[in-house]
Amino acid sequence: MLRITPGALSSQRMEQRPANLPGHLFVHGGVAPTEIDVVVFKAEGPVRQEGLSREEIAALQRQGLPLWVRIRGLGDPLRIQDLLRRLDVPGILLAPMLEVPQRPQVDCLEDVVMVVLHRLAFGREPSVLVSEQVGMLLLPGLLVTVEESAADGAFPDLTEWLVSRAGAVEDRDLDDILHFLIDDLLDEFFPMLELISHRLDDLEESVLRRPKPKQLNRAFQFRAILRRIRGQIWPLRHQIRVLLREHQPLLGKEATAGFLEMAEMVELLFENCELLRSQCDSITQAYAASVGNRMNQVMKTLTILTSIFAPLTFIAGIYGMNFEIMPELKWTLGYPYVLVLMAIVGAVQAYWLWRRGWFQDWTAQR
Repeated sequence: MLRITPGALSSQRMEQRPANLPGHLFVHGGVAPTEIDVVVFKAEGPVRQEGLSREEIAALQRQGLPLWVRIRGLGDPLRIQDLLRRLDVPGILLAPMLEVPQRPQVDCLEDVVMVVLHRLAFGREPSVLVSEQVGMLLLPGLLVTVEESAADGAFPDLTEWLVSRAGAVEDRDLDDILHFLIDDLLDEFFPMLELISHRLDDLEESVLRRPKPKQLNRAFQFRAILRRIRGQIWPLRHQIRVLLREHQPLLGKEATAGFLEMAEMVELLFENCELLRSQCDSITQAYAASVGNRMNQVMKTLTILTSIFAPLTFIAGIYGMNFEIMPELKWTLGYPYVLVLMAIVGAVQAYWLWRRGWFQDWTAQR
């Protein structure tokens, strides 16, 4: 008997989105219009069908044909709810699929596997994340995906690959397709982390060369992005292993092996996030060290000037006194003598400081 985590299949809303809304959602006032199509797995191969009514989709299910129902956009929640009810989807799963944003989760009952993830992408700048929720349900003979918004279609690469295939029952297993969908979403994290890594390398070099306050702000922005990505990965570390431990009957051997690889991928993503977060800390420390070195250089320069001009100020102070009996005041060449003496003292002082390495710039670019 499989035991579900208490409250796992209920709506678990986030306090805030992991990132901004998808840009194309703003065109529709924040909610994308609902589009529905179906991939029917027939004996001759998968066939994609569009424009089917809810009754026609339910009729295909009653024929015993494996279906992949793809829902894009949450603009018409009543239509989506009616379709899911006709497909015998448990009512408890409607809220996690239709309410956004939900926490990432992987849970199951005896006859259903539910996955909620977020598709993350960069906006115009790598410092801005864009989020889109993707919910997936696996039931006997039925796979349902609900995407908050998909401007380019529902998983276009996988769809094109499926439609181009012919026959081969093992290529039509819905549990394998579920694994491919989750894998496709997780694979998108690696290019993002790689881009962040390159930006952090450039940022670290610029901080060491010429530190500026805006560089520290950029480091904080990247750290916030990594925290959001880590927040999407953290729940999956435990939940995928729990799913595998329960030996879900809907998952075949190939899908189970795929989920094992997925667990390793999640661990790798988590480790990469931690390494990049450590690099953000290193940039902050490098910024503080660079600013400290520059401040020390400024103080050293001021100390050198003070050391050179202190004896000159002393000499000028002596001959600036107003005593009547001062032998040097009657010298014809007294003024040039004093200037020469001050120049000699300044030169000796500067030479002595130079020999001790005080004129070396510790903040120079190397």
